[in-house]
Amino acid sequence: MTSKLLKGPGRDTQPSATAFDRHLIAPMILGSVLNPINSSMIAVALVPIGIAFGAPPAETVWLVSALYLATAVGQPVIGRLVDMYGPRRLYLVGTALVGVAGLMGALAPTLGVLIAARVLLGFGTSAAYPAAMRLTRSEAERTGQDSPAGVLTALAVSGQTVAVVGPALGGLLIGVGGWRVVFTVNVPLSAACLVLGALWLPRTRKESAAGDRGVDLPGMALFTAMLVALMLFLMGPRADRWYLPVLAAVAAVAFAVRELRVPDPFVDLRVLGGNVPLLATYLRQFLAYTTAYAFMYGFTQWLEEGRGLGASTAGLALVPLSVSALTVSTLTGRREAVRAKLVAGSLLQLVGCGALLLVHSGSPVWLLLAVGAVLGVPQGLIGLAAQTALYRQADPARIASAAGLLRTFMYLGALGASAATAAFFPHRADTAGLHGLALFLVAGSALLLATTLVDRSLGSLTPRETTRTTARASARSTSRNTPGKA
Repeated sequence: MTSKLLKGPGRDTQPSATAFDRHLIAPMILGSVLNPINSSMIAVALVPIGIAFGAPPAETVWLVSALYLATAVGQPVIGRLVDMYGPRRLYLVGTALVGVAGLMGALAPTLGVLIAARVLLGFGTSAAYPAAMRLTRSEAERTGQDSPAGVLTALAVSGQTVAVVGPALGGLLIGVGGWRVVFTVNVPLSAACLVLGALWLPRTRKESAAGDRGVDLPGMALFTAMLVALMLFLMGPRADRWYLPVLAAVAAVAFAVRELRVPDPFVDLRVLGGNVPLLATYLRQFLAYTTAYAFMYGFTQWLEEGRGLGASTAGLALVPLSVSALTVSTLTGRREAVRAKLVAGSLLQLVGCGALLLVHSGSPVWLLLAVGAVLGVPQGLIGLAAQTALYRQADPARIASAAGLLRTFMYLGALGASAATAAFFPHRADTAGLHGLALFLVAGSALLLATTLVDRSLGSLTPRETTRTTARASARSTSRNTPGKA
């Protein structure tokens, strides 16, 4: 589908023909951080919520899993809709849902209602990132400048910063107003996104009927069934739930058959299957974020229950992680260097996870802070590298849905982390469970390093020519070859 981005209703002037429209940056970044802020703040709220509702960690972990399951499904679905119908309307609907979910969570009378609010948050926060990637690609095509390193860095750094600052911020908010404040904060954030989006996001006008065959609803339904069945099993693997992986496998086969036969599939498996470098990027995203989220959730719970720290103090203990991740992202953001970032990040992740084996209930505070500082560096490197790799490897016409799938694998990693945390901390976050979790993360980090070292395509990632740049080159060539032209 070809589309044209029109002037937004609040603009007085047209954007520059050769520069990225800076009015887009604020709504893009603010919308994109809604998911990481809700993902991270909940880490320090799990224990207070469990106390409030009398629920053990095996039940409160669904506050994490529910959001990621909804997001894992919602990101590629909404990303495909963004590719078909434009970013503006999906962005506004999604950010409005975030405000509704925030109110619902703030007033929730039971844990079940609170989990439902997290599901709604997952769907609501799924729109902004695919919309931002679509806008970034559209601006590159409009201006003819396919090096949006600054914009991609701003998206990655803002998301990573909020994700790592989230536990500390959540701890402070809980200390001031209780755990319900981590839900209430979504209301003003949603309102700000709606105002900025209505003012500055461009309207989309369809110029062809390429996308008029409609949405691939059966494909989306099968994709949803596959993910839900698989993750429900992983969250509670037992022999009497054998039917869940079987259902996931059947749905996966039906999904593949469907997507290979329809002319306009939800996920173009023909293109995706032939794009091995992009598939490797998705795998690395899964491995990296399994470790990142397992550390954030598992280590934070251990700090509160195994080390005896309060929620506010546990959040502050992760400040070195926040600082190192932000520093690394800021310093390295404008240099793509995808392979170097992935190798360095993988090695440091191995070191940090190994250091968790040295931690115990009597460990000095400096050691706890040092572990967080080390593990913040790979968070700063790997997230940037994966986003840049996707931007170079994905089909430009499906950039939003490809970005949605990148986030899906990120949240599949988060779901895997939740499952691992529940498995190693079945009743209480003790030191033995933390050490078992550390060994699990060491294995995952080693696999991440191996998949990076064998991927030779990472060394050849280069900026693409955009449509406008190609057209200019063609025009110059025609001019040179036309008789009578100088």
